[in-house]
Amino acid sequence: MTGLDRNSVRRTAVLAGAALIVGLLPLASAGTAAAADPDPVPVDRFEGEVPFASQPAEGLFTWGGDADDPPELTLAERSDAPEGAKVLAGDYDISGYGGFTHDYAADQPGHDWSAHKGIRFWWDGQDNGKKTAFEIKDGGANGEASELWTTSFTDDFSGWKQIEIPFGDFTYRTDYQPVGGIDQVLGLTQMWGYAVTLPVGAPGRFAMDDVELYGKADQSLRASVTTDAAVYPVKEGGTASVKVSVATTGSAPIDEPVTVAYESAGGTAESGKDYTPVKGEITFPAGTESGASRTVRVPTLRDRTGEAAETVPLKLTVTGAKAPAETPQVVIDAHGLPYLDAKLPVKKRVADLLSRMSLAEKAGQMTQAERGAIGAGGDIAAYDLGSLLSGGGSTPTPNTPAAWAKMIDGYQLRAQATRFQIPLIYGVDAVHGHNNLAGATVMPHNIGIGATRDPALAERTGAVTAAEVRATGVPWDFAPCLCVTRDERWGRSYESFGEDPALVESMETVVQGLQGDRSGRDLKDADRVLATAKHFVGDGGTAYGSSTTGSYTVDQGVTKVGRQELEAVHLAPFQEAVDRGVGTVMPSYSSLDLGDGQGPVKMHARADMINGVLKDRMGFDGFVISDWNAIDQLPGDYAAHVRTSVNAGVDMMMVPYGYKEFSATLIDEAKAGRVTDRRIDDAVARILAQKFRLGLFEKPYADTSGASAIGSTAHRAVARQAAAESQVLLKNAGSVLPLKKSQKVYVAGSNADDIGNQTGGWTITWQGSSGNITPGTTILQGMRKAGGDVTYSKDASASTAGYDVGVVVVGETPYAEGVGDVGNGNDLELTAADKAAVDTVCAAMKCAVLIVSGRPQLIGDRLGDVDALVASWLPGTEGDGVADVLYGRRAFTGQLPVTWPKSESQLPINVGDTSYDPQFPYGWGLTTLTNVPGGGTASLRALALVAAAAERAGARTVARTAVTKARLLVQQKIGTAVTAASAKPFADADHLLLTGHYADAVAKLTQAYRAG
Repeated sequence: MTGLDRNSVRRTAVLAGAALIVGLLPLASAGTAAAADPDPVPVDRFEGEVPFASQPAEGLFTWGGDADDPPELTLAERSDAPEGAKVLAGDYDISGYGGFTHDYAADQPGHDWSAHKGIRFWWDGQDNGKKTAFEIKDGGANGEASELWTTSFTDDFSGWKQIEIPFGDFTYRTDYQPVGGIDQVLGLTQMWGYAVTLPVGAPGRFAMDDVELYGKADQSLRASVTTDAAVYPVKEGGTASVKVSVATTGSAPIDEPVTVAYESAGGTAESGKDYTPVKGEITFPAGTESGASRTVRVPTLRDRTGEAAETVPLKLTVTGAKAPAETPQVVIDAHGLPYLDAKLPVKKRVADLLSRMSLAEKAGQMTQAERGAIGAGGDIAAYDLGSLLSGGGSTPTPNTPAAWAKMIDGYQLRAQATRFQIPLIYGVDAVHGHNNLAGATVMPHNIGIGATRDPALAERTGAVTAAEVRATGVPWDFAPCLCVTRDERWGRSYESFGEDPALVESMETVVQGLQGDRSGRDLKDADRVLATAKHFVGDGGTAYGSSTTGSYTVDQGVTKVGRQELEAVHLAPFQEAVDRGVGTVMPSYSSLDLGDGQGPVKMHARADMINGVLKDRMGFDGFVISDWNAIDQLPGDYAAHVRTSVNAGVDMMMVPYGYKEFSATLIDEAKAGRVTDRRIDDAVARILAQKFRLGLFEKPYADTSGASAIGSTAHRAVARQAAAESQVLLKNAGSVLPLKKSQKVYVAGSNADDIGNQTGGWTITWQGSSGNITPGTTILQGMRKAGGDVTYSKDASASTAGYDVGVVVVGETPYAEGVGDVGNGNDLELTAADKAAVDTVCAAMKCAVLIVSGRPQLIGDRLGDVDALVASWLPGTEGDGVADVLYGRRAFTGQLPVTWPKSESQLPINVGDTSYDPQFPYGWGLTTLTNVPGGGTASLRALALVAAAAERAGARTVARTAVTKARLLVQQKIGTAVTAASAKPFADADHLLLTGHYADAVAKLTQAYRAG
């Protein structure tokens, strides 16, 4: 007899016994018991019916913080098993976190648990006094993309005990959600399983049996009363309409009547003076359909006095269903106060509002929280929060423009419940397009934009980004990164426009693309956002091995420079940004060591740099926003972190999950006099000024009129051009490129057909990921669309016979920040599979190798076997742009924004170095579809005269053209025989070109020509 048969017999016996007892009871009692106690529904019997397996299959699987943390599981035969013959047993010794999960099959629908009261299971107690967390999974696409609802039980008993947990005991996890939350409602109609998190800190063992759903759902557990909003702003004299609805899990009609008594009571508004009080009762009879609603109207009264907003809570007392989580509030809008007058100058509006605010309200404006930390948003008003952000991958579900706008509008509505109704300023890291949003136009990362050497195009990419970001309700972008990358081992090097401050400055036209006019007058427009210059200052210069953050090697390390180098290399781009009117600046996680005896000092603590240089000397009048939890890296206790960073000049603190502690600590520090009122007022005035310039007081909600253009053909055309112009042709022996449509082309390599690898980090999630993560065109798809005769074999395992040319697309997989540092599990070598693909294809035919990466890859040992080599960088979603240059629709025009090294031992290597012997120098970039000038030194002499005359006359276009012709002539002579003698003057020439020294640039190129 199988375990299932034994179980059937056992259950039959139990039911027969129950029937005998019921027969002895009065009829009414028997009927009530039968209705209240349906048969339990098994979830896990641990008899082998559920295998050890993980998604997408149904199964039991373990997990943990490191290799030692997952527990060891077994299905053990036990004579004392509460049910069947076997139990789930295991041993554990967890230092971080660990546990196990039962997920249902992802390719099947979720299960409906809504008819039951709760979930229960047998646990073999060890009487260790430790808590074990038990979670259930609700909604979403599958068990690993669902909401987590949690509770716990204490092992304070010995032997088997049945643990019963009503569904009403589960709470929404606020510290972690796999997809950032879905609707934060435990619906129970789309359940995906459960998880157990075991105790930490000491070895242990456990046994568990018979997980099942039990009991009949109370109506109050499956029926709820809701209001259509938590906040109801209304102009003075208007009437607020509060829609009260009843809904059930599974949308079934209600079984029993539901009553809702309502009464206007409390709040800051005065009954009879500011509003007409209301009181009454609503009844939803038994049989009422789910979703039925009634409306309660609260009239407000008009007076002639200007005043702050006032609240009228509408108290709801519910019988027969779950009451709303919050008491809805009618808010009589602030009115008649000077700061609300859009005709007044921003300075006067700021001064008026600031004069009215309390210390707590000011502290709230200086606080920024992560959206995932605030739940339904009640804390926005409770803590007078000034700002929210979405960190990388923190998105609404579904991840659509409409969902973004709805989410942010909901948060802005919450801010209307504050006294002065100061709108939130919402920020995102849109570092190469609205990269958190699925379907957005994703631009090449900055390293590729730097390769274009096209300031006008950089501005257009910024404008597209701004339009797509603002159309989702987001008015603030944490971009651009103005770091000057000096060591390509840095995991953020692709966020930089290049290694030369002059190149970075030339690309800062992106600030105008984001913000519009330097004056800030365009910020209120529906296609502009506030920009952020980051990371101030020196984050691109951190030394290898200097990081103190986890396993990072370069990121968040120490930049040790003299003041002259600091000014010339790292500060110069920020002066340009200030001159362009950038609205915010973000300090770096890194430390700065100026050799002045102070040693390394974290940038968030450097008052000399933030207050002294940025605000005072440079004249920056925007506000300074910290990086994510950056103040936690400062020395001392938390109070020291707060006062040090605020006094150093940081105006708003990004404290994603610590917003309550920050606000309270800042208030305490201010009351104690350790942070002055003047400093706080300066910070808040700067923040309010930008909110006024953005027009948020007049239009706090999303203007979605531009949403239809998100990911549009017009926007993708800009990204396509940027992708094309970013391609740097490093070698082109025998003019292999451009390809001809008549050629049979063999395509291989890991990055030929992977949109995730092509877009890199900071795409949909913080670290990015491989695969089909967002709509776009891969390089392979672009080649096929271009009309080429293309065959694809990712690993080059298909026959290579009969092809005219091969294209091998190799490179990196996504990473972001210090996670991508070389030495932190990364290097600059191609993978073994990529090397094999290159070797196979290039041995069989003429070949072009494209390197899709955030930084140079070491290719020197194979350079002789490769006919054409292209640095493709991270081109974004528009692989058509790469195909455009491969097939000659556009010419290759990109130039190296960083030096391409021969070996990792050369790093750091940069233009201007005394010793400079790279594989390819900074500024290198061959061209196609262009006739390269001939004539050698005679032509160079002539071009020198043209450049000098044009420079004197201020004819920059003519001068640049002369330098470009000279560069192409020199490159043609040097070919791949780059030497230290030719590389150094060649790289220097590009720096001179960018700084407007055109005649000197041609002179350097002439020197390179003679050395070549």
